[in-house]
Order: sequence, then structure tokens, then C-alpha cells
Amino acid sequence: MKHDILRVMSYNVHSCIGRRGTVSPLNIAQIISFFDPDIVALQELDLGMKRTGFIDQAGQIANALNMEFQFHPSFHVEKGKYGNAVLSRFPLTLVRADSLPTLTGRIRLEKRGAIWTQVRYGNSVLQVVNTHLGLNRKERMHQVDALLGKEWLSHPECRPPIIFCADLNAIQGSSVYRKLRTILVDSQKNPDSRRPSKTWPSRFPFMRLDYIFISHDLKAKNIIAPQHRLLHSASDHLPVIAEIAGGPLYGNKSHL
Repeated sequence: MKHDILRVMSYNVHSCIGRRGTVSPLNIAQIISFFDPDIVALQELDLGMKRTGFIDQAGQIANALNMEFQFHPSFHVEKGKYGNAVLSRFPLTLVRADSLPTLTGRIRLEKRGAIWTQVRYGNSVLQVVNTHLGLNRKERMHQVDALLGKEWLSHPECRPPIIFCADLNAIQGSSVYRKLRTILVDSQKNPDSRRPSKTWPSRFPFMRLDYIFISHDLKAKNIIAPQHRLLHSASDHLPVIAEIAGGPLYGNKSHL
């Protein structure tokens, strides 16, 4: 096995609306560029929304970074869309993008979705899934059951190596977290990692809501949720960044 390094970032960007109300996808792109990831999972992106100037945020960020991208809208608002994206330095293919189940009769619950992509590096294929779960505990359980089911992580084509990025809206040790741990590894829970970092809110984080999970054939190291004043003002979440080894992964990057 060749032990090269792949750098992965998961980041809830809050529609690229900073703490002072400024909308700046290019600010988010600059932050991503500083950490130089190979794959980026982004949650809470706008496309054609009036509140953010009708911008295609995923497209603008990807173009600034010279990365391929796939976007999935979790829901539509008037003529705009809101959802999640995967960006990659490598060839990127969309496998599945769909909504996640919600609770019937709860019209106030925000619709949620997930996106499954394949990233090609050399002769290998990496499965990358990105999602953002709901605010209601019971709804999150339905959503994670769907993600663990035959249409997503248990699909015959969703074979390792797998990277699963998410804003779970749930803390470590919650029911949805424990369910994901039945088939995946929490990148921050290994003997070589530091104590898991809090990610929300960005300025004074006291909760861990954002995660990078990996399949058992991979190994994560140097996992951080970086603290910096620019990150404090760019979004209400901090990004999570992990260096992942195992398989013929691209890399030889310097450590974080």
C-alpha cells in the first residue's frame, strides 16, 4: 500500500454571509486556498438567491480555486436554490444527489439533501459523500438511516475508500453519530489525533457539529478546526481539515 496524503476539508459556509452581513464567496475561496485541500465538501451554498446577489456560489468558488465541482440543491426558494457541493482537484463525477427524508406534517422543517460523488485519482476511485442534517432529532435519525441504506453508503457501488463529510447538527456521542460509527471511522477519533475540535459557533466554539468520517481502509492524521479571526467572521462554522492516507492517494503534502 502506498501511503500518500490527501487533504480534505468540510466547511459549512453559511451562504458565504459573514458575521457582519457581507456576502463574499471569494472570501471563502481565499480561506479554502490557504489550506490547500484536494477535496472540499461545502454546506449551505446559495445559487441564484436574491439575498446573496443571485450568484452561483459553488461555481464562483470552484472557478476561483480551479477545481471541478458538483452542486445539489436541498430546496428551491422562488427562483433560487440552496444546498451542498463537492469540489475536487481531480476528475469528479456525480453519482447521486437527492433529498433526505423529513417528518410528515412538519411544514416548518427545512428540507435537507445529500450528494455522492466519485473522485478519480490515478487508477483508483474515491467515494465522497457530503450532507447537512436537519435540526430536529427525530428527523436526523430518519436521515442518517437513509444515508446508511442501500441507496447511499450501503449501495453496491459505494465501495471503499469512502469519505463522508457532514454538518450533522449533532454532537459527538449523539444517536446519529453512533449510527455512522457502526460502518465508518470518525477521523478525529484515532490514537494519533488531537482532542476533537469544536466547530460552532466559529468565534467562540463550544460544540462539535462538523465531521469527516472515513472507511476503515483509510487513516486520518493532522485533523484541525483552525482558529483565526478571518474564519471567525467568514461563517458561523469553522472548517474541519484532515490529511488522509491509505491506498494510492495523491499527495506528499507538508503537514498542517
